[in-house]
Amino acid sequence: MTSIDPQQPTAAFDTHAHVFRQGLRLARERRYSPDYDAAVDAYLSLLDAHGLAAGVLVQPSFLGTDNSYLLEALGKAPERLRGVAVIDPRTTGEELDQLAESGVCGIRLNLISRPVPPLGGRLWQRLAHELAARGLHLEVQAQQRQWEELESWLLRWPGAVVVDHLGLPAAASLSYPGSAALSRLLAAQHVWVKAAAPYRSAPQAATAMLRNLLRARGGERMLWGSDWPWTRHEEGRDYGTALAWLTAEVSSTEAQRILCANPVRLFGWSARPRKVLDQGAAPA
Repeated sequence: MTSIDPQQPTAAFDTHAHVFRQGLRLARERRYSPDYDAAVDAYLSLLDAHGLAAGVLVQPSFLGTDNSYLLEALGKAPERLRGVAVIDPRTTGEELDQLAESGVCGIRLNLISRPVPPLGGRLWQRLAHELAARGLHLEVQAQQRQWEELESWLLRWPGAVVVDHLGLPAAASLSYPGSAALSRLLAAQHVWVKAAAPYRSAPQAATAMLRNLLRARGGERMLWGSDWPWTRHEEGRDYGTALAWLTAEVSSTEAQRILCANPVRLFGWSARPRKVLDQGAAPA
């Protein structure tokens, strides 16, 4: 298994995790309702235990556009946390400024079980340029033929785009409806991809996609996310295994790029490195 050299003056980042607690107001349309708490203090303890400097908290879909708990969590450790919010496309520039000032670095568009919105329409095009002007990326979770509907607009998106969970590949062969469009998107210079949550894709498909991308471009514009606390897939999971899935597949150079250099490039954000525990693999 690949390890990060703890003597290197680099900081490693987890770019995808979630925080929430029971009792929060949930979105009317949702696929999941949590029956436990995922507290920011617990998440920070996991980062410490595995030698990671910082993390990105992504607004879970079941909380909709109410980002208040996310912003509260960011405020507890502003030097170590950034956020990805969920907003209405009518959100104003002033509201985006407030989100950015609170530590939000991107906006999430989750299209699972939802139609693709009209990204070429006036409302979305205004938002696209408002986001780009503030350096806020668009994070997209979609699957299969949705990538065909998204492709033309995301290729022309004026700011950075992040493809969530390796695009949720639907077959280990990487040949399925929408796969060609996803491949073209991932080749674009402004499109990034998160290597995260292989259990959300078809069996072995995420690992096949990860290997394919590593062969093609060696981790360029790739990020890693733990997906903690693995909503709807909690059973039998732990943080170290989530990280080991990546580090088992990459060289030391690729690990430094994916865990350390790439997050700094995308987010324009650095953090002081933390000592990685010597457990035979680090951070793991």
